[in-house]
Amino acid sequence: MSAQPTHDPDPGEPYEVSHLGGEAAAIVPMPELRRLRAVEHRASAEVLEEAEIEATLAGHREWVAAGRPGAVSHEEAMAELLGGPV
Repeated sequence: MSAQPTHDPDPGEPYEVSHLGGEAAAIVPMPELRRLRAVEHRASAEVLEEAEIEATLAGHREWVAAGRPGAVSHEEAMAELLGGPV
């Protein structure tokens, strides 16, 4: 697995984005990562669940904006979302 830096960085993004094995990854300064881990550690289960939902929705909006690359059928999507065959 190799890291491929994004050629055209988005000026609206505070972090450099690389691609690792087909997945996008942000390069985050260590102090920021430590802060995010501390916030996650102290957050309630409800706040963590809301954050997961918000992150999933943001990822979906980015996917739609990118033209739905690698789109899958409804059945495949449901299997992935629900963790098994539908």
